[in-house]
Amino acid sequence: MELESLIESAAGGGASDLHLEAGMPAAVRVRGALQVSGEPVPPRALAEIARRLIGEEQWPVFLERRSFDLSKTIHGVRCRINILQTSRGIGLAVRLLSSFQATVEKLNLHPDLKKLVKNTHGLILVSGPTGSGKSSTLAALIQEINLTETRHIVTVESPIEYTFRPRRSYIRQREVGRDTPSFEQALLDALREDPDVLMVGEMRDPETMRLTLSASETGHLVLATVHSSSCAEALQRVASAFPAEIQGAVCAQLADCLVAVISQRLRFRPDLNIRVPECEILVATHAVKNFIRTREFFKIISAIETGADHGMWGFQRYCKWLETRTNLFVPGQGSEPPDSEPAEATFVAAPLPSAVAAPKTEKKSRIATPAPGAQEGHRIEIEPVEGEFGKILKRPE
Repeated sequence: MELESLIESAAGGGASDLHLEAGMPAAVRVRGALQVSGEPVPPRALAEIARRLIGEEQWPVFLERRSFDLSKTIHGVRCRINILQTSRGIGLAVRLLSSFQATVEKLNLHPDLKKLVKNTHGLILVSGPTGSGKSSTLAALIQEINLTETRHIVTVESPIEYTFRPRRSYIRQREVGRDTPSFEQALLDALREDPDVLMVGEMRDPETMRLTLSASETGHLVLATVHSSSCAEALQRVASAFPAEIQGAVCAQLADCLVAVISQRLRFRPDLNIRVPECEILVATHAVKNFIRTREFFKIISAIETGADHGMWGFQRYCKWLETRTNLFVPGQGSEPPDSEPAEATFVAAPLPSAVAAPKTEKKSRIATPAPGAQEGHRIEIEPVEGEFGKILKRPE
């Protein structure tokens, strides 16, 4: 049994997830429905696949935690993989990510979302249940900044799902467990790294939420995800994660820094054979901020329904907009491969400074600088090479 062939088959069938469990047939999730087929997976073969994916260096970590998260490109498909210990043995849960660079247009999101990332500071929350496309929407918002503005972007994820090729922005991506020990440490580090935009893959615990709120108050635009089914529930979940005695202070802090909340779910369109996101969008107006401070989250629902003039969208109104839209993007119909946007200017590679020793590898990362005569306003192309993140340039002794 080869994982590559299973992923190829799952991707060809339009699956979003692949599940492998020792002694059970492989299962795929297609358009939200789980389908089981094939012969039972041998436990030994699955253990060998897991060990090969994790690597000998990290294998003791898996044995201690009984779970491991990673991301990897397999057979041309970017995958987010969770390896877990179960009662039957080792299992794999593989999320198949989109094969194109996530943008607002390609995800069929409303163009009004682009306005949200024009803010220079504050907090943007993306919420929704598991598998609703939160990470893709977050990647689309980051890509919008990357293509239009010159900002320093730092992302903290576990694991990295979408890799960004810096265009106009300078992007650093850090993976928890590989590049930093925890979300908390990465957020503390980020405040000393001069970021303009900070992206937090998921707010899982009160400490991560506290540091995320603090970062959004200190002049940074912060984007984060949280599991919830509506905008009001997302805000309530953040507040309720803290002890009761400090929830009032947390709500005041949340009200001060909030820019918007996007809650989404996916709906299958049989006419196009794709799933499209249905969104609820809450914009932090003065009234909404007052509801958050007083913890009257139930009033946010009516504020969304009556806030169309402020750019708010309820699920029902958003669905009507989707029904009238005729130019929905369908993957595979003229789509571009990841990071294939044309460059606006041509640059030549500059040699590294003599004080820094360049690593000797067959695949070299290229840091391009403007060619002679290029104007200052042009974008800088930086091409990351997979596999070189762990190498550190050291000064000669």
